[in-house]
Amino acid sequence: MAICELCGRSGVETTVHHLLPKEMGGTFGETANLCIPCHKQIHALYSNNEIAARLTSIQKLREDEKLTSFIKWLRKQPPTKIMKIKKSNERKRKKK
Repeated sequence: MAICELCGRSGVETTVHHLLPKEMGGTFGETANLCIPCHKQIHALYSNNEIAARLTSIQKLREDEKLTSFIKWLRKQPPTKIMKIKKSNERKRKKK
């Protein structure tokens, strides 16, 4: 178990998040260890194009308005809690 670099919770399982999406050339670039809920929330809210355009650092992710409220809520949750993360309605509409 580790510490999430985005929400700061400890004792969580982490995954590797490419700060610049792999499909945008970030395969060998900087990465961050994020807990699964944080990682899923980023990709539920934003496309890889949006992430590549403006969310390429932990600081920028922390400052994002939509992620800030999620992180504030998530910090109150126990590290063992499993939660469902759904794609935002904006992301769903863009796919169609």
